Amino acid sequence: MSAIPARGRFRLPLPSRPSRPKKSPDLDVSQPIVKHLEELRDRLVKSALGIGLTTALAFLFIDKIMGTLINLAGPYTIQAIDPTETFGTYLKVAFTVGLGMSTPLIVYQIMRFLAPGLKPNEKRLLFFSLPFIGVAFVSGAAFCYYVVLPSALDFLLSFGDVRILKQVSLTLFVSFVTSFMLALGAAFELPIIVFLLAKLGVVSYKRLAKWRKYALLFSFAVAAIITPTPDPFNQTMVGLPLFLLYELGVQLSRFARKPATGETVKP
Repeated sequence: MSAIPARGRFRLPLPSRPSRPKKSPDLDVSQPIVKHLEELRDRLVKSALGIGLTTALAFLFIDKIMGTLINLAGPYTIQAIDPTETFGTYLKVAFTVGLGMSTPLIVYQIMRFLAPGLKPNEKRLLFFSLPFIGVAFVSGAAFCYYVVLPSALDFLLSFGDVRILKQVSLTLFVSFVTSFMLALGAAFELPIIVFLLAKLGVVSYKRLAKWRKYALLFSFAVAAIITPTPDPFNQTMVGLPLFLLYELGVQLSRFARKPATGETVKP
């Protein structure tokens, strides 16, 4: 036995336990990213299923839909040259109509994907706007069909020498009509988008009011691009409603957010 008392003994330091490796922050971040990607996939699948169902529903009434579109040609003949042209055009029209019908569903899926980052009042606001988005799209497509397209097609099909035999291709005619209707249908949602942005605090009434002159120029620039005719009458028929839609959104933005203390909102 050692004669050195226990209190005075020299003690070697105990070996320190090996520290556990810290968890990589990338592992913590990757899991939420994977969940977001999975949710995005589910939203895309639901949107695709909705478009498929509305396309099938539109195909059940495709004869009436095609008849309504061909009526726009008036006395001019619509011809199909390729054997598959008629069937392919019918499918494209059914898909286009189905896409327009499923617009509220697509917007709903986008909102559901963004909902976790929104406040409860913002969620209610976005979901409340869904019916108005569908109504605005239908209104724009109807305005294009009944107001813009008749005058535009009359100008285009009657232009030139009367001895020119004009037989319009079915595919090109339907593509022209449906694309124009989709463009104006989307444009008619501008007031709702402006109001939502103002309600969420992204833009303010004062800033939107300052952008009026730019909005006027932009509206007629867009009209010059999407309007197939070079005459100023048809361009005005498109550009003026676009500017009025922007102005409607500006006026709606006045009621979107309450002004701060001491701030006055001038018309």
